[in-house]
Amino acid sequence: MRRSVQKITLGLASLGAHSWAAAQSPPPANPYGLASLWAQGDAVAKVTLLILVVMSLASWYVALLKLQEQRQLSRQLQQAQEGFWQAASVAEGLPRLDENSALRFIAQKGLDSTHKHEGMLGRIDFHEWLAMNLQRSLGEVQSRMQRGLALLATVGSTAPFVGLFGTVWGIYHALVKIGISGQASIDKVAGPVGEALIMTAIGLAVAVPAVLGYNWLVRRNKALQEQLQAFASDLHAVLLAAARP
Repeated sequence: MRRSVQKITLGLASLGAHSWAAAQSPPPANPYGLASLWAQGDAVAKVTLLILVVMSLASWYVALLKLQEQRQLSRQLQQAQEGFWQAASVAEGLPRLDENSALRFIAQKGLDSTHKHEGMLGRIDFHEWLAMNLQRSLGEVQSRMQRGLALLATVGSTAPFVGLFGTVWGIYHALVKIGISGQASIDKVAGPVGEALIMTAIGLAVAVPAVLGYNWLVRRNKALQEQLQAFASDLHAVLLAAARP
């Protein structure tokens, strides 16, 4: 009886020791993932992955840059309400605007057009001449505001297909390797195919922020352009009134 108890005690102790050793031992390393995808991928897979990385970095850079520009323009519009329109004339109010601001560009173009209404151009009605010059300057500013947004649209529409191409290419090579090895068990298929599917996930991760950023920035641009249009209309009325005898 005592021997049986001793055997059971020793067995439990041995089981506990094995369980403790298993708990203390580090988990087995994952043989699949991004590192394995890069290490085992061929030149086409690596180039595809690099293209997705570059597209992601470029889209984030453009989105943050355009956001900064929009915030700066919004601040300049607020400053115009507080300083520019309080001046006695357009010429006096120009120094109150930031030197490189879009508002100063529009105001300067409008003021310059009042001094160029001569010669053959003098035959044009002053109202139309002033409105034409302000509209041109406003169009230039709006074109600057649109720069870079095409990149976000391009990344958002093409990144999923770039990722899909990487997935198709990876699955093709995975199936070729499986066919050569002659082993089609689940452990031989799941790993390589799963690695290839990572490309699709990366493509979506690149595209979704680009699309969301594009739509958000376009909406903000529209609101700012409406404020710029109002600024140009008010400036047109002020310059037209100042030119009357």
